[in-house]
Parts: sequence; C-alpha cells; structure tokens
Amino acid sequence: MTSENIKIAIIGLGYVGLPLAVAFGKKYNVIGYDINCSRVEQLSIGQDVTGECTTGQINAAKFIKFTNNAKDLDDVGVYIVTVPTPIDDANRPDLNFLIEACRLVGSKLKPKDMVIFESTVYPGATDEICVPYLEKSSGLKLNDDFTCGYSPERINPGDKVNTLSKITKIVSASTGQSLRRIESLYSSIIDAGVYTASSIKVAEAAKVIENCQRDLNIAFVNELSIIFDRLEIDTLEVLEAAGSKWNFLPFKPGMVGGHCIGVDPYYLTHKAEMHGYNPQVILAGRRINDNMARYAARSIIMKMLQNNIDVVRSKVGILGVTFKENCPDIRNSKVIDLIREFEKWNVKPIVCDPLSNEQEVFDEYGLRLSNIEELQDLDCIVIAVSHTEYREMRMETLREFCKPGSVVLGDLKGIFNKYLAENFGFDVFRL
Repeated sequence: MTSENIKIAIIGLGYVGLPLAVAFGKKYNVIGYDINCSRVEQLSIGQDVTGECTTGQINAAKFIKFTNNAKDLDDVGVYIVTVPTPIDDANRPDLNFLIEACRLVGSKLKPKDMVIFESTVYPGATDEICVPYLEKSSGLKLNDDFTCGYSPERINPGDKVNTLSKITKIVSASTGQSLRRIESLYSSIIDAGVYTASSIKVAEAAKVIENCQRDLNIAFVNELSIIFDRLEIDTLEVLEAAGSKWNFLPFKPGMVGGHCIGVDPYYLTHKAEMHGYNPQVILAGRRINDNMARYAARSIIMKMLQNNIDVVRSKVGILGVTFKENCPDIRNSKVIDLIREFEKWNVKPIVCDPLSNEQEVFDEYGLRLSNIEELQDLDCIVIAVSHTEYREMRMETLREFCKPGSVVLGDLKGIFNKYLAENFGFDVFRL
C-alpha cells in the first residue's frame, strides 16, 4: 500500500473526519466528502469552524479534495466512515447517519475495496448493521469481494495536546490480509502506533467502554457533590485532600454532555438489553449525570431565595453554552438543561459564549446569545463552561457585571477561589 496506488475517501468531515482527512491528505490522494455544502465550501478555502484544524494545517494537506458530489467517490479504494452516531429522544441509538453512509459507500464499492468504520457503535454493529447495507447496495459479498475494518475514533475535541497522531489507534478487520493493510495505513500517520484488536467486535467494545468508564467516574464524584452539599462540606476541598494519595483518581464533578461521554453508554446498554441483560451500574451513572444540570440550577435558585432575591424578576447571566471548554461544539450541551430549568422559574438568562456560533445555537436550541457587554445589574452569574477567557477573568470584572449587595455566583467548574469570591460579596455555589 503506497501513496501512489491508493485513494482514500473520508465520509463525514466533522470533529473526527477532518483531522483524519488532513493527516492522510499529506501522503495520499484523499476525497473529503460531506453532505453539508457550506461545510465543504469553508474547508475548500481552508476554514474550519470547529477549530480542530488551522488554515495552515488544511493547506498543508496538498492531496485533499473536499466535495459534496458523490460522483467524486467513484474511483476510491478505501472508504473511511466517520459520521455521527447520536441517540434519539428515548436514549436509543440513532444509526440513520451510519446507514445512509453505508448505502452511499455500497453504491460505489468495487471488488478489492475496503471500508473502515470509525463511528462509535455498540459491539456487533459493523457486522449486523453496516455490512448488510454495504452488501445490499453493492451486490458484493464481504471477504469474497470487499473487506471491512473498524478503527474507533479517539479524538478529544478542543484538545491541542492529545491530537490524532499522538493517540494510539486501535485497528481491526474482517480478514488477516485486510488487517495488515489497515495497520499499515494508520501506522503511516499515527506516531503513537497502532494496537491490533483480535476482532471487530473487540475494537467496538473497547471504544464504547472508554467513555462508559469516564462517565461512571464522573457520576461517582457528582453523587459525592450532592452528598457533601447536604453535609455543608466543600466537595472540591475534599477531592483535593483525597488527591494527596498517589492512587486517588483525579475526577471532578460537572455536567456531562457532548457527543461521546453522554451518549456512548446508551449504545452499550442498548446492546446489553437486546441480549436480555438490564445494566444497573452504567444506567445509574447516566441518571446521575443527566440530572446534574437541573440539580445545579435548583441549588443556585435556592441560594438566590436564601439571599432574598426575587427569582422571577431576577437577572441571571450564564457564561458558556458549549459542552466543554475551549471548543465550539454545542451538541448535547447540558448547559441547555441548566437554562431550561431557570426558564421554569420564568427567568430568561442572558447567555454568552465567545466560541459558539450564534446561528447554530439559535437553530439547534432556539436560544439567542448575547454579548458580554449585556451582562449588567445581575443578581446571579453562572460560570457554566471554563473557557480560557473566563478562567482569566478577575474577580473585580465578575463583580462589575452584578448589582451591589449580595449576589449568587454559580462556579460550576470550580475555577475561582471560593473565599476570595465571598470577600467580594458573592454567595458561592459550586459542584
């Protein structure tokens, strides 16, 4: 497998697909395909609104062609599928994007082609869902005519340290020969090396439990936060003390959203339930984490009431709406749950975020973002996302946003000194 005799198509150019396309595009002929026309237009001039790749990085990948024209996929030899795999309103896997991608790729498949899936799924999905659609659309048979592989994405949106090439890549395939091809392909762009899984199901399972494990650890400290709040103990001070032991895991409480940690556990539990097992620990963790935004909002409102603030007539400012810090991704952001809980009290928060796209936020959640200059005479200010811009704010600046007298500060990420904030007249709530 050399750069001269292979053409790769990346299906889906989001947070996962674009960095992959850019990495491969430095060595191989790459077709970056996405159904979003505006996304393709932006990438074609070197602009990435997700912030995952700079203009320089995109332009350095000299062998990429960005397109939304399916005809450009006709002479491809390797297809890598990186489309989203969300959940529906009932927390069940929504595989519609994946199925449509399989239909598209299947319509282009030729003998000796290879299809690699990176989208997060439950164990068995590649064999049970993807392969049948590929075979039906192509008229070809797996391993007789084409081969499949699975190499789960491990991208951490917004992380400029643990980037694609620095994270060990799990690879798996439907045959030994195709496994060697996939191993060679990814080894050419992954400096950290590859890990060969014994089967596609093992690779699928390995990916999905990575986020299940993190979800459960966060759920544990979230439950501790609820308990310690009732005991009138500061949770972060407890965690700092416990962290003095070498093997104490450094997790902190918080709202768990996004497209991975808040979603992937439902894929595994869905598959378990299909096999007659009702998961208890995983779903218990999900229930705790899904409720933390509402818990935080109600706790802040309680503090407002204790400070004789008329909640219905109050002005509340919320800083941050993305699902995590220093990242424009708003998918499954739990800040929205926080806002909705305030709205139940007839509070219309003033919401600011320097990174998120105003139109995207409005289209997705019907929420109008404000400029930070609109934060005036606040009764309560909530730091919901720890963007660097907010971390670097001085306490004097926060106080200038607020009314004189006692004001509630919801420091949900624990980024400010609690005792300093209290000296500035804030009644502080933090998870």
